[in-house]
Amino acid sequence: MVNKLRSKVVTMEEALSKFKDGQTIMFGDWHGEFSAEEIITGMLEKGVKDIHAIAVSGGMPDQGVGRLIHAHRVKSLATTHIAYNPSARDQMFAGELDIEFVPQGTFAERIRCGGYGLGGCLTPTGLGTDVAVGKQVLNINGKDYLLELPMHADIALIKAWKADTAGNIAFRLMSRATNSYMAYAADTVIVEVEELVEVGELGPDDVDVVAPLIDMVYVRQGEKKPFCPMWQRARAKAEGGKK
Repeated sequence: MVNKLRSKVVTMEEALSKFKDGQTIMFGDWHGEFSAEEIITGMLEKGVKDIHAIAVSGGMPDQGVGRLIHAHRVKSLATTHIAYNPSARDQMFAGELDIEFVPQGTFAERIRCGGYGLGGCLTPTGLGTDVAVGKQVLNINGKDYLLELPMHADIALIKAWKADTAGNIAFRLMSRATNSYMAYAADTVIVEVEELVEVGELGPDDVDVVAPLIDMVYVRQGEKKPFCPMWQRARAKAEGGKK
């Protein structure tokens, strides 16, 4: 019975067929690390544009969602910061990129609300700051809270270490940080993985996101990058090697 489960493994062409102009897309990488780089390359080559992006950061000009921002393919961005991407900063000041800055804890909760079907979350974070502009304030037991609305996407594009053919996926190290909860908050979930295994090779304790939540699994064809490239560069620099 196990071996008869439908395979969710797709080609690059099949994965790219889901991307259209103007979609809201969650990018589950961390500052451009642990990102679905090959699919993002495919999006650039396909010419996908006017993206409404949701990502924990603006990435870097040469990594993750930052590549799409650098190429002027992103129309709006909900994020916690853009510190590592001068292209995002320049486009924001030029009025070319609409950015909503969200405190990191609030960012996670809004996505969780989107995934779990909740109407929003209450938080005191951001009261009295620009974060509160245009938002409803509720007083609960004498204390003010901002009502933060859920985030949901047409597509969640996430990166994992391993997947089985049925779509159960396993992350490695900090890649769990944003990838895992975004898988609950999108109409279509596409995962790019380093390694594909057969059903049964991932044990129950190894699975971070279960198969019913995953729509497509694309297996990376190029260089495998299971460890964070940022850490690799930092270690190489510390050891006197190349960046």
